[in-house]
Amino acid sequence: MSRLDQVKEDCQRVAEAIAAALGVEVEVIDLDLVRVAGTGKVRNDVGSRLLRGLVNKHVLRTSQPIFIKEAGYHPICMSCPLTGSCFYKASIVYPIIAGQTVIGTISLIAFSEEQKITLCSRTESLMEFIGRMADLVAAKVLEIEALREKMIMASQVNAVMDAVDEGVIAINSDGIVTHFNLSAERMFNIPRKEILHQPLENYLAGLPLLSALRQPGGFTSRECFVQARGQRLHLLVTARPIMGSDGRPVGVVASARDFKETQKLAYEIMSAQKVFTFDDIIGESRAIKELKARAAKIAGSHSTVLITGESGTGKEIFARAIHAASPRRNKPFVAINCGAIPETLLESELFGYEEGAFTGARKGGKPGKFELANHGTIFLDEIGNMSLYLQAKLLRVLQERQVERVGGSRLIPVDIRIIAATNSNLEEMIARGRFREDLYYRLSVIPLYIPPLRERPEDIKLLLEYYREHYNNLLGKKIRGYTPRAEKACLAYSWPGNVRELINAVEYAVNLEEGELIDLGSLPRPVQEGSSRMTAVPTREGRWLTLEQMEREAIIGALNHFGWNEKGKIKAARALGISRATIYRKIAKYNLFSSSPRKETFTRDH
Repeated sequence: MSRLDQVKEDCQRVAEAIAAALGVEVEVIDLDLVRVAGTGKVRNDVGSRLLRGLVNKHVLRTSQPIFIKEAGYHPICMSCPLTGSCFYKASIVYPIIAGQTVIGTISLIAFSEEQKITLCSRTESLMEFIGRMADLVAAKVLEIEALREKMIMASQVNAVMDAVDEGVIAINSDGIVTHFNLSAERMFNIPRKEILHQPLENYLAGLPLLSALRQPGGFTSRECFVQARGQRLHLLVTARPIMGSDGRPVGVVASARDFKETQKLAYEIMSAQKVFTFDDIIGESRAIKELKARAAKIAGSHSTVLITGESGTGKEIFARAIHAASPRRNKPFVAINCGAIPETLLESELFGYEEGAFTGARKGGKPGKFELANHGTIFLDEIGNMSLYLQAKLLRVLQERQVERVGGSRLIPVDIRIIAATNSNLEEMIARGRFREDLYYRLSVIPLYIPPLRERPEDIKLLLEYYREHYNNLLGKKIRGYTPRAEKACLAYSWPGNVRELINAVEYAVNLEEGELIDLGSLPRPVQEGSSRMTAVPTREGRWLTLEQMEREAIIGALNHFGWNEKGKIKAARALGISRATIYRKIAKYNLFSSSPRKETFTRDH
């Protein structure tokens, strides 16, 4: 279909009007020499193609109008077989130009002497007139094409809007709904044809789209409670103003997502890591086998679990394995280290906060870890480092299964399983008044104790081989095993940092070793020297040291060895199998400082 064919009805009306006004005939020809419109003798030939059309071809090629005073005798007509006997008497042929492109011609035609006199006597004015008619036809073509393009674009926009999962709503500056996609229909249970061109507030109370007109940039992820058809919907809404050509807002477009769906997406992002099962826990010792069997039995329960054990024994791995074996396996597993976050931040991380709860609080507020873990499992690591104030709030969650955001008053129900873990002696902390006894009993409904690596030496060799192969693959090495003296040192070492320290030691050795077997010299210095230095249980003046005294002396020894500066503390923490945050906390707890600040011990690791 030619571009003129889009407006053939308009062309025909224009042609008939001109013919009636001027008393001459009119025809419109497209690029293919097909008559799009015509009057008089050529009216019945509309839709047919010109057999020759030499004059029209010339105008289409040159983009210039032409006046043929003596049809059949003009130089253009010389190659035509009708030369000297053309049934046209005279004609004015004018190009129709849309934009920069010739799309056809419009002609004034004389079939009689009277019509010829009209063309010849008023050539200039008729040339100007037909030029304006050509412009009118071209404008109509451009208008139709622009309208069609807008309709296509509108259809594309609607198709895109209907393809997204979020509800998309647009309003004008008066609050009248202009767009409402299929997801919005489903979300609010309102047919699109019913709400379009109606005031938004009549249908969706609590959706603050008009406020986005007054806010530069609108708002992002605002938590809203919307009333729709008697339902109270909990949504997360993002709105942006639509700017007019003068830079002023002319409307708002917004996307709305069900808050629970947003939580689900957050779960997927937060849980987009390897799923650990009991088969991933390496160990053939009796203690580990019995622990795995017991944990597997209680996985199907909804009861709270308290996992205790030294740092680095794999408490989080066990928690993940319990979750993976539970009915909540397809729901979120949310982990948070209570000892690595300051108390003021920990409260908002756990419980979330409302908009304006404190300086810097995000607009719309933010859900906490308890809400994000809804229907799933939350793992509270280092629970012994939680303040008494937060312990009281946690106890309320355990008792009522509801959370209250910081700065809010609304109670939000949560369906979660809590797994807590600690390397602290909670019973001793209770005696000292540092941990709530009622919370302890709430948490330890199902207690699990993970024995340290030194109490299950038969697992050390399995772990050494597993992680040697793991880091071989990761680092592109081909190390086949350990030399006898390296293996002996590893088996004799007490591994105070447990499995975490062993993993770090193997990675260190695989990086350094250049031969086929890991030798003693490639192992970390504490492992090389540890077999003789750490096998005996420390005593003082014939008395057994308490665990805290042993911990204090171990930290002092490590800091004296690696240095009391920041790098030394990081290396000491790594050697002891604890985090940097933990060693700083222990230094503050025991009020430790270097007795010889200018004399620091450096090893080859420096």
